[in-house]
Amino acid sequence: METKELYEDLFVIDSDMVRAFLIRGKGEALLIDALFEKDHILDEVKKITDKPLKLVLTHGDKDHSEGAIYFKECFLHEKDFELLDPNIRKYPLKEDDVLKVGTYEFTVLEIPGHTRGSIAFFDKEKGLLISGDSIQREGPIFMFGEHRDLDAYIKSQEKLLKIKDKIKVILPSHHDYPIDGSYIEKNLLDAIALKEGKLKGEKTTAMPCLTYQGEKGTKFYY
Repeated sequence: METKELYEDLFVIDSDMVRAFLIRGKGEALLIDALFEKDHILDEVKKITDKPLKLVLTHGDKDHSEGAIYFKECFLHEKDFELLDPNIRKYPLKEDDVLKVGTYEFTVLEIPGHTRGSIAFFDKEKGLLISGDSIQREGPIFMFGEHRDLDAYIKSQEKLLKIKDKIKVILPSHHDYPIDGSYIEKNLLDAIALKEGKLKGEKTTAMPCLTYQGEKGTKFYY
């Protein structure tokens, strides 16, 4: 586990496979994603702040949500409730909900596709987008499984493309960070090529899917 303060009061918590983000305010803190249960993210959070904490999830995949068991409750889009442990109390987040902590003010954007309930958190004033798994520099972006929807993913990327000029920095949950808004269009164009059957699939080692490499650099598991 590696933690660093990327911007003032915004910390990146990196495990081997995925990362979370902690925003520290004067009277409270906001944790975006909870990693795997084995990562024991609460121990890492306590090294940074002892303030009351609100846990929100970009989506319900296990590498983002399993650690919620240490917090007993969390906030996420209701369409991903079914992906979480039933013993965790869940509260819904939806489009245009606002989360304020310290100098940060995030608006919730619904961007389904990677999961039915995928969301991003956008601080318009800072031009900062925390995107979960839906935008990545190269991927692979997971698009196989019952709760994935390539058509919805494409529509969500088209939605984000409309505000690309307002986005200065994107913090994805996997691989390189920070990245810029150009990756929205790159991910979108490669996803369209995938949908249109223009990408060649290759066997994926130890996974029940194929790997597709887009010309703009995005790799998909599909």
